Amino acid sequence: MSSAESGSAQVTAGKPGRARGRPRSFDRETALEKALLAFWEHGYEATSVADLTRAMDIGAPSLYAAFGDKRSLFEEVVQVYGARYGAFGQRALEEEPTAFAAVRRMLREAVAEYTVPGRPPGCLVIHAGANCSTPEVEDGLRQRRNANIAAIRDRIAAGVAAGELPPGTDASALARHTGAVIQGVSQQARDGASRTELEALVEIALAVWPRP
Repeated sequence: MSSAESGSAQVTAGKPGRARGRPRSFDRETALEKALLAFWEHGYEATSVADLTRAMDIGAPSLYAAFGDKRSLFEEVVQVYGARYGAFGQRALEEEPTAFAAVRRMLREAVAEYTVPGRPPGCLVIHAGANCSTPEVEDGLRQRRNANIAAIRDRIAAGVAAGELPPGTDASALARHTGAVIQGVSQQARDGASRTELEALVEIALAVWPRP
């Protein structure tokens, strides 16, 4: 990396650089969103640095200066994705009065989120791990998915304790079932299933829930 490129990474857009620097010629947040969409569409492994620089409309030196390497950029992308597009599940668990209502809302909102026109279908955290040969990335995504299932399990267990669900309800199995439905919805959305078709799938999945 040249000293000029390094200097450009330390200044904000529109402000003069240091002795040999120059203004950063791109908006960082806009470039980050473009990287997010590229990873979301193609996954981690299949998205090269060249793909990223084309999508972000920046040079490789600028990418490295602003975001670090590809893996560091992806880790930031996953954080942004979770806050901007993937927070619906946690909100449902926190806001709904019962475990069943929380999971019903989560599944219905997953269908809505995974089929929004004009952006990649499905879930980035699910899709980006497919065919991933970078152990650290694969493990990080797996941990996120398992953490989501653990949060669902805990909400179901609280529902059992509160008498919302029968005492013998297997909270772990029911949480795994919910996770499997979410992952299936994501993949089927990528395969072209419509929102209406996936909404019907969710209603069938909800029918297996035990009643108090």
